Amino acid sequence: MNSIGKRLRFFEGAGCGRDRANSQYANRHRWQIFVKHARLGRLQSLHTLQVIILALIQGVTELFPISSVGHNVIVPRLLQWHLNQAGPAFLPFVVVLHLGTALALLIFFWKDWVDVVRGILGRGEDVERNRHLFDILLVGTLPAVFLGFFLQNYLKSLFASLAVASVMLIVNGVGLVIGERLRRTEGKTLADIGWKEALVVGLAESTALIPGISRSGATMVAGMGYGLKTSEAAHYAFLLGFPVILGAGVLEVPKLTGAAVTPGTLPLAIVGGLVAAVVAYLSVAFLTRYFRHREGDALRPFAYYCWALGIVGVLGAMLHF
Repeated sequence: MNSIGKRLRFFEGAGCGRDRANSQYANRHRWQIFVKHARLGRLQSLHTLQVIILALIQGVTELFPISSVGHNVIVPRLLQWHLNQAGPAFLPFVVVLHLGTALALLIFFWKDWVDVVRGILGRGEDVERNRHLFDILLVGTLPAVFLGFFLQNYLKSLFASLAVASVMLIVNGVGLVIGERLRRTEGKTLADIGWKEALVVGLAESTALIPGISRSGATMVAGMGYGLKTSEAAHYAFLLGFPVILGAGVLEVPKLTGAAVTPGTLPLAIVGGLVAAVVAYLSVAFLTRYFRHREGDALRPFAYYCWALGIVGVLGAMLHF
């Protein structure tokens, strides 16, 4: 009888142990789910001040040849904001900030876009010139659109890498210096650019899909390599920015309303986009004047900045920021 009782107590104890183990497993599983969802919605931890800081940075760095995407990766990490830059909300949030700069470009260059529409419709004066402008903008936009669409999953994985953004920012600085040295001082305008040159410039622009490479910088370097004046290369870069950013917005912004994104993220992003628009308008006004009055070594100061921030970022990556 004692033996039977001991066996019963043993099996009862084993059953209770299994129950406790199952309960602990269930609790641990629920905690993992909670942490997962918390990480997916980590963007909600962004305070309004942080959004404004990112918007100010976006409004400047998108148009200055110093890579806005690189800054969006590097700055939060160095400031230890602990954002989930690989989550579903971060890239769409950054794209909304980019749309703010696109709005600024549309407003600042509205006359150019009116001319483009007139050229498409065959109306107004200088129809041939306006159609040519449309053609080189279309051809220059296609590489970034296609590469961005087909490589988007791979490119998104780079947004969480401080090391990649920092190293590529250094590379961006090197590219700016090399571009200055190899530039052809032929004084060409956009009217002298054909579809082949526009395609090469567009391919150069698409390298900015990698965090750390400046879209405007890569476009300007390629344009100057074909003999465009610095001011004309900048003008072309700014015009190309609008359709590329608009295309990214069509793909990414709807994701801010998804189930995996914290409610309220979209309004916060819109506020940031409006701030970025104001700053970008001031930036493009400054840069058009700057490049108009400085043909030689116009990009070199920006290269020095890229090297400085890139080195800081690399050190941060080594220290596991």
